[in-house]
Amino acid sequence: MSVAMAMTRAGGPEVLQPIDITVGSPAPQEVLLSQSVIGVNFVDTYFRSGLYPVATLPAVLGFEGAGVVVEIGKAVSDLRPGDRVAYTGVPLGAYAESRLLPESRLVKIPDALSFEVAGSSMLRGLTAHMLLHKVHATKRGDWILVHAAAGGLGQIVVRWAKRLGANVIGTVGSTGKVELARTAGADFVLLHTDGNWAEETVRLSDGKGVHLAIDGIGGTMVSQSLSVVRAFGIVASLGQPAGPIPPVRVEDLGFARSISLIRPSSLLYANDPQLYKAGTAELLEMLEDGMVTPIGAGYPLREAARAHADLESGKTTGSMILTV
Repeated sequence: MSVAMAMTRAGGPEVLQPIDITVGSPAPQEVLLSQSVIGVNFVDTYFRSGLYPVATLPAVLGFEGAGVVVEIGKAVSDLRPGDRVAYTGVPLGAYAESRLLPESRLVKIPDALSFEVAGSSMLRGLTAHMLLHKVHATKRGDWILVHAAAGGLGQIVVRWAKRLGANVIGTVGSTGKVELARTAGADFVLLHTDGNWAEETVRLSDGKGVHLAIDGIGGTMVSQSLSVVRAFGIVASLGQPAGPIPPVRVEDLGFARSISLIRPSSLLYANDPQLYKAGTAELLEMLEDGMVTPIGAGYPLREAARAHADLESGKTTGSMILTV
């Protein structure tokens, strides 16, 4: 038996409860993984709240983690018991002491990387790769706006964008988070609670606006983000902790502005074998080279509900993990 944290119904953090699960032996192309670290991400709260549906209840949440291979299926070719591995992407079910995963989902962790670093960086890191390589091919001199730049995703995007030579403007929700965004490498840090942040963003980015605006806030922030993008620029809307996003008229993107609005999915990105292989390989190289976002908070697996409550309150910074 293995302990897992499952949502018993859609609702608040309190619906996450410990259950016993029988994991079983791996199928031919599967691996049995004993987990050490599990990443906590905002997308987990969307499934828990019912914004995104789950197939059945109770449902074990989570899309990333790291641990040790315990047993392999007879058709597994590249992994052996004892290998240190990490993963992100479907299927749902990371909030557990152990789980079965396809071999194709797992990547070996370099000896220099801890479970904590790997297990907390896979989903956010692959999302950063998607944003800076697939959504917009970032090059030296580009202007990138990163909302929530002190958060786990924000910090890794800022760090990676700077390594690509971009100019980065970060926004944060309070003065206490300014230094975290600066430490990550943001050239300028603005308070998105300040009514002048949009005008200041355009002024800083050569008076033309940014090439890419990364909006993980949602609500009315998306329309504001659209106002700071230069011609042929892109707004990437990633989430909506601030609430539902009002409709955007296609006409407002066109003739006079020629800008794009995209809702990219890191889970779909991870589900593409070639993109996943290339993205995770580059991510692990970057992590090994020191592009590490500090872990803002860690919780025992059984305290997943408290982790969700803290995440949704906005008082956390950096990456968040559950430990087994």
